[in-house]
Amino acid sequence: MHSDERIRRARPDDVPAIVDLVYGLAEYERAPQECRLTAAQLETALFGEAPAVFCHVGELDGEVVGCALWFLNFSTWRGVHGIYLEDLFVRPDHRGSGLGKALLTALAQECVRNNYERLEWSVLDWNTPAIDFYKSLGATAQDEWTTFRLTDTALTTLGS
Repeated sequence: MHSDERIRRARPDDVPAIVDLVYGLAEYERAPQECRLTAAQLETALFGEAPAVFCHVGELDGEVVGCALWFLNFSTWRGVHGIYLEDLFVRPDHRGSGLGKALLTALAQECVRNNYERLEWSVLDWNTPAIDFYKSLGATAQDEWTTFRLTDTALTTLGS
């Protein structure tokens, strides 16, 4: 497997840059008010006692300009883990550099290396450039599925 030298696993000193990228993604997705991530939260999630979130970063000229935050999921139908890509973001001024593809390639390599059978993510239906990019890599839309979410009052009401 060929690996791109611009892509590596995140280190603790990358946390502020990753937080900035997550806020950039929230802005791009037209929901900046919903993003409340702090550096302390992300550092604990990525590097605490029992990390359950992982991250690859893309660097250009020593600066982190892209990231892929992910975690393991599990397919009962396949009987093995997979990767769920929570966030993929490359700063707008560095799009077209191949970093997005390189980040996805690194996650695909992670899957192959660990015998994970799926790499999955969600994309907003209005994000045509991303959809076209993902399709160009061979990804297929799972249009027959609808994502549901409980948060805030609905979550606490059900959980109380």
